[in-house]
Amino acid sequence: MSDTRKKEIIMATLELTANKGLGNVSMNMIADKVGIKKPSLYNHFASKEELVETMYQFLREEAKKNANVGAIDYTAIFAGKSALKILKMMVGGYFNMNQQEHMLNFYKVIYSERSLNPMAAKIVAEETDKMIIATKQLFYAMEVHKLLHFTNPDMSAVSFAMTIHG
Repeated sequence: MSDTRKKEIIMATLELTANKGLGNVSMNMIADKVGIKKPSLYNHFASKEELVETMYQFLREEAKKNANVGAIDYTAIFAGKSALKILKMMVGGYFNMNQQEHMLNFYKVIYSERSLNPMAAKIVAEETDKMIIATKQLFYAMEVHKLLHFTNPDMSAVSFAMTIHG
């Protein structure tokens, strides 16, 4: 599948689901929106679930690129900064990544459907796990660099991540 066609299908799906809800959008509606026949859509995605999962991965990677989020060099980030400044920077980076229009629309769909749709619930759980892991890594690095000390860094990371992530 060409990257252009893949992006076209993903963006059409995002637009339809943001307006109608995930459960109210069919593969036929997506195919019509893209201007292809439904069987052709199945050449690209085996199921709606696969399409939504691919959409999540694609939009997340696109948002990370746009927010300039990449590998983290904690030594460089921590240099000359207070713990408060570092935490504010990390929260700001998370918000920059997730406040992009496509990600906002995607989260609108996924969060509204999470209690009814197992696929949406899975994506919310995956995103929550990613946030918790990233926060644990940050907190461990802050301890190593003697910026903060936690009695229980894992629990502190979960509490912090859930406060930010919701």
